[in-house]
Amino acid sequence: MTSASNRRRQKTWSMFGDVRRKPTPYEVVTGRFHYHFRRDPVPFEMDPEWTLNKWYLAHREGSPLQVDDWEGFRDPAKLTYRDYVALQHDREIYLDALVDRHEENESVAALDPDWVGTLRTLFVPLRFPLHVLQMVSLYVGQMAPSSYITNCAHFQAADEMRRIQRIAYWTKVLADAHGDDLALTATARGAWEDGHAWQPLRQTLEHLLIAYDWGEAFVGLDIAVKPAVDTLVNEVFGRLAEANGDRFLAELCTEFDRDARRSRDWTQALTGYAIERKPDLTGVLDEWVTKWRPRADEAVEGLAPLFATAPRPLAATDVIARVHGAHDEFLVGTSI
Repeated sequence: MTSASNRRRQKTWSMFGDVRRKPTPYEVVTGRFHYHFRRDPVPFEMDPEWTLNKWYLAHREGSPLQVDDWEGFRDPAKLTYRDYVALQHDREIYLDALVDRHEENESVAALDPDWVGTLRTLFVPLRFPLHVLQMVSLYVGQMAPSSYITNCAHFQAADEMRRIQRIAYWTKVLADAHGDDLALTATARGAWEDGHAWQPLRQTLEHLLIAYDWGEAFVGLDIAVKPAVDTLVNEVFGRLAEANGDRFLAELCTEFDRDARRSRDWTQALTGYAIERKPDLTGVLDEWVTKWRPRADEAVEGLAPLFATAPRPLAATDVIARVHGAHDEFLVGTSI
């Protein structure tokens, strides 16, 4: 009877590798869902020459970013979909209350028109680049070799959509008080496509959209571009808003940074896990950082002069120094 009981217990949890302990709810709903990773002869039960099979073989199984087993990675936050929804539900209640308070106080109408002019060129176009960060996050999640990684990337994409939605909503609030043209797509698109300051970031993101290797897409996004953009938007722009009497945007940026911290945490955890499993990956990751970090720096250097146009400005050199310094600190934690 004892032997039979042991066999039954082993069958219950054997897919998780350690039959001596019961898996956590996080592991039960996350572990080993990517049945198609390293499946012989091709990922999906279709013609081996099918485009999707060839794509995954080239850009996931063929990526230099490989370890023997990705299933040992864990999100530091250990978020399930249920956990994420509950967490963001509470945060959205807070943001809704913040919006209601500022709309009732009509604080946006009291903003300095010159500050609104800065918002036109620096804040309103943000939804375009942030959409790219969302799209690449979804791609990384789609191509990732483990659902433990996919969930992190997809929650990150949801965070980006949250940031985009709030920026778009507040743009309309600004337009109601300071001119309908602020909310026109042409206003944001014109700055994004033709504004000199935005072109380095635009070029960087367009190249990132065609980084098809899942490992390079992860490094380009989560180690190079996103940390720089997050610091520029969430921290430095938030500080600029505070200095110019825009308390709502300062608080909004602080809220955005809560999400960004989760992204930084799982990114550092994943690179640490990969290097621990295969130390030679340090060179692979460093090569990609060497390629993408300068592009992220150029994007920040392009946008920094816009911070100096505010009524109470931040010097472009100070903006660049802060973003570069925060990025350096972040990279230390990646073990690269």
